[in-house]
Amino acid sequence: MSEPAFDPTAPGAESAGQDREFPAGLEMCRRELFRMFGAGLAVLVLAPAEAQESGFGRRSRSAGPANIDAWIHIGPSGVTAYTGKAEVGQNIRTSLSQAVAEELRVPIGAMTLVMGDTALTPFDMGTFGSMTTPRMAPQLRRAAAAARQAIVAEAARQWGVDPATLSAADGRIVDSAHGRSASYAELLHGRQLTETIDPEIALTPASEWKVEGKALPKVDGRAFVTGGHRYASDIVLPGMVYGKVLRPPSFGATLKSVDFTAANKLPGVVCVREGDLVGCVAPSSARAAAAIGAIRAEWSGPAHVSESEFFDRMRANLPAPSAPPASAIETVYSIAFIAHAPLETRTAVAKWEGDHLTVWTGSQRPFGVRDELARALKMPAEAVRVIVPDTGSGYGGKHTGEYAIEAALLAKGCGRPVKLHWTREEEFTWAYFRPAGIIRAIGAVDADGKLTHWEFDNVNSGPSGIRSPYDVPDQHARFHEMEAPVRQGSYRALAATANHFARESHMDDLARAAHKDPLDFRLINLKDERLRAVLEAAADRFGWSERRRAPHRGFGLACGSEKGGQLANCAEVSVNPETGHVQVLRVVCAFECGAIVNPGHLRNVVEGAMMMGLGGALFEAIHFDEGKIRNPHFSQYRVPRFRDLPKIDVVLLNRPDHPSAGAGETPIVCIAPAIRNAILDATGRRLRTMPLAPHGLKA
Repeated sequence: MSEPAFDPTAPGAESAGQDREFPAGLEMCRRELFRMFGAGLAVLVLAPAEAQESGFGRRSRSAGPANIDAWIHIGPSGVTAYTGKAEVGQNIRTSLSQAVAEELRVPIGAMTLVMGDTALTPFDMGTFGSMTTPRMAPQLRRAAAAARQAIVAEAARQWGVDPATLSAADGRIVDSAHGRSASYAELLHGRQLTETIDPEIALTPASEWKVEGKALPKVDGRAFVTGGHRYASDIVLPGMVYGKVLRPPSFGATLKSVDFTAANKLPGVVCVREGDLVGCVAPSSARAAAAIGAIRAEWSGPAHVSESEFFDRMRANLPAPSAPPASAIETVYSIAFIAHAPLETRTAVAKWEGDHLTVWTGSQRPFGVRDELARALKMPAEAVRVIVPDTGSGYGGKHTGEYAIEAALLAKGCGRPVKLHWTREEEFTWAYFRPAGIIRAIGAVDADGKLTHWEFDNVNSGPSGIRSPYDVPDQHARFHEMEAPVRQGSYRALAATANHFARESHMDDLARAAHKDPLDFRLINLKDERLRAVLEAAADRFGWSERRRAPHRGFGLACGSEKGGQLANCAEVSVNPETGHVQVLRVVCAFECGAIVNPGHLRNVVEGAMMMGLGGALFEAIHFDEGKIRNPHFSQYRVPRFRDLPKIDVVLLNRPDHPSAGAGETPIVCIAPAIRNAILDATGRRLRTMPLAPHGLKA
């Protein structure tokens, strides 16, 4: 980026903010902003580190102080907002743009949002945990509100009027009393104004939203549907070559010897060994792969735990129950490892310029990847730039930067830019998985159908969503960590899907034992009004009370709360008695996440979660043995197909009286137990494993 001629330190470069006394770090950032972007208004968002997701204390980039969370610049070229968040298909580029446009009173098309670039955006821990909407959106709204107030104040100063007599709309300040107006750019021409904001600055209430709350189309949506958007996998640099890495034959294997003789004979191939990494670069990906195949390597490896052995170990790790009543019902549920299976596999393009490194990659943690690169390459973080183009999905699976490190090492070894693109088999084998688990639920009810005891133990899969939302006086919920024989890590909604599956399945079994309708049983035991509201809304839309019995058909429901969202699912299934094939016919999902920012995109997110959750509910499972993944291809790893999809009906409950919560994860957590309970209703079979029917229901 070329530097503008404007010098913020030159005599006469006046600024309403220059008379303010800034801490040294803030003054540095202020000067850096004006050096990079020219005159105008810069708003810096500050907040206590302990209250923020962005973990300021770990920021190491020198272009700003550690407690800047976001910033907005308004200048001759328009409005630009900056955030370290990454767009991975959840459409936060649009929702965050709506947040800025709402408070700044500009059309959404008149602003640009810069995301996930460690050289331009403030430090951010990463895009995960459904935190963008409840945490980053309010920060950008505060910045935009402060910017609007500053421009109103500047207009009042220039026109010699009371700021209270002015208003802002469509990127202009209007003085109705004197019949005049001016654009933001006109008012800021040649000026340098810097504002920092108080976290308590007043924001527009949801009841008065004009931009937020609307189903605006996806920002840059046309580029995505026409192929114009450039993913990391589309990037081509001058002189770039393609890299491949030699993978071990099994998990934990170590390289004893390597012979590059045959690989080096292939035209244009350069073999690279950097520490434990062995790879090849070539003019094409196919030739690089051929070179890898020509390498002769000798490996040694440890003994491996099989899939069945690991599940036995998890069962053995369940503690003794804590004296439940004699009437309690106890069930153990099994949850499989599953893969993220993103459409865009892990990709990185690395380019060295002297001692500086730039990497383009698809990641949910741009700054985390930057720091991983700096550690692996033993270089300062300030010398590493990570750029994340809008990415083809992550689902919690793109938190780590090993593929960026591989590309950077290959590029360093060959002296040219390198693109490294994991194959689907590499994605299924060397990425991490959603943790498997063994979950034991123990519950008891009294004669009125009220829960009297609840005991819940989760081994390995995780503690998210482990507490029951039902009113039960004697509740125990425990998570027991284990070391797994395969890589495991974050997944959409974490362990909340597994815990909701076990809990809501067990609730149906308890309802049957108490001779209660599953809906009535839940309502008897629910005090949470928000959760009751979505449960009743889903049941009403589904027609639960009017459902009609038919042979081999069943109805099920489930509900839950996670990450500030409330949801309920109802499902209807049919089961072929001859083949055992399970077909989900229709699903209703009622979802509430506070004030809705964009109802059209929220509906899309919920529908997508239903489709994705269908795979984990019915088919998806990673299998391994002898340190190897046994189904590392889509031909072997079953994901939902068009013929599997039910009719999906989404009911959105807007609650402008509550803050907006994230919605990227929670809608996935109840589809599996709703289907399981529908299968129980259709067949009388109490399924206790997820996936429920990877090969149909066998007799």
